[in-house]
Amino acid sequence: MTLWEAIFLGIIQGVTEFLPISSSGHLVLFQRVLHLEEGALTFDILLHLGTLIAVFAVFWRDIAQILRNPLGKMGRLLLVGALPTAVIGFLFKDYFDAVFASGSTLGAEFVITGAVIWWADAARQGFKREGEMGYADALLIGTLQGVAIMPALSRSGLTIMGALFRGLDREFAAKYSFLMSIPVILGAVVFDLSDAMAAGTTIGIAEVAGMLAAAIAGFFAIRYMVALIVRRGLRAFAWYVWLLGGLILLDQLFTNYFFKF
Repeated sequence: MTLWEAIFLGIIQGVTEFLPISSSGHLVLFQRVLHLEEGALTFDILLHLGTLIAVFAVFWRDIAQILRNPLGKMGRLLLVGALPTAVIGFLFKDYFDAVFASGSTLGAEFVITGAVIWWADAARQGFKREGEMGYADALLIGTLQGVAIMPALSRSGLTIMGALFRGLDREFAAKYSFLMSIPVILGAVVFDLSDAMAAGTTIGIAEVAGMLAAAIAGFFAIRYMVALIVRRGLRAFAWYVWLLGGLILLDQLFTNYFFKF
């Protein structure tokens, strides 16, 4: 992997992690198009670490408050939301790994993501914030986050949709979605990166550059996404993933030329 390929993929990861268009789906897609397979898993972990840095940079005040009182309401809500995600990830890890390796479901999942975005855009304005949000809300949103482990199902799209369905305020829905990504990404980084290091995997300048690119792009994407959810519609993203998913499905069905899964 060249330096510029790593930076390009880092920007893709940083932007798409926080827009409702699936970061993992885009990574799998572009890695296949660029024929990048060696060391892809370790690189993906570093890119997710970059987006985690972005979340800390934007929400550091909220995170500091949670750390000062980890058993407070927000801390408990994040813990409850992380539980179903962890259970789903543990029980279906082999299946998810196989789906990521094949990439065969990308087209259909992008189409589903588009439907999720369209529904979320039409959802009513809720009122719940931290004080009114319940543990049932957190469990549903966490379950949707677990389902979004599938490569082209958008984590932010599904969790924000679930939050709006449960009547959360739009701005708080986005904030909770981004904060609940912290334990999931952190857990994946710790376990997967430790396995990679134990296997003797090395990290070069290109991988570090990709991680930094993901952090910078993610920082601006978070700020843009919160404002977008509150003030504007999301349907342009639905049209985008429908178009992308449709192109992948057509290629898979008829030519298998551009996207060789």
